[in-house]
Amino acid sequence: MRQNISSGSPWEAQIGYSRAVKVGNTVQVSGTTATVNGEVVGEGDPAEQTRAALGIIRTALETAGAKLSDVVRTRIYVTDISRWEEVARAHGEVFRDIRPATTLVQVAALIDPLHLVEIEAEAVIGG
Repeated sequence: MRQNISSGSPWEAQIGYSRAVKVGNTVQVSGTTATVNGEVVGEGDPAEQTRAALGIIRTALETAGAKLSDVVRTRIYVTDISRWEEVARAHGEVFRDIRPATTLVQVAALIDPLHLVEIEAEAVIGG
């Protein structure tokens, strides 16, 4: 059975996506930026944007009945790879002991020029 998890963002209906989708015991979380109530948080600070995105991901996972400890993969997209260590440290604050498979790559741009980081997550409940 499929469960679509919404964040309430107006972009979800316009673009046609869900914050997360749960099928069985698997939860896929869409690319998540540091946008809270329509505003980008942590402007100019990739570590703070990472923390904010991971907080949004945590909420989506919990709504789906999952925990951060169920995360088996993250994908991190950054606009400036020279600042990867700041992003990696913030990711490590959450996942140091969980240690999911992860990818961290630079992209040309994200949807808003203020976004420095976007993160996807995959979780297997009980995994």
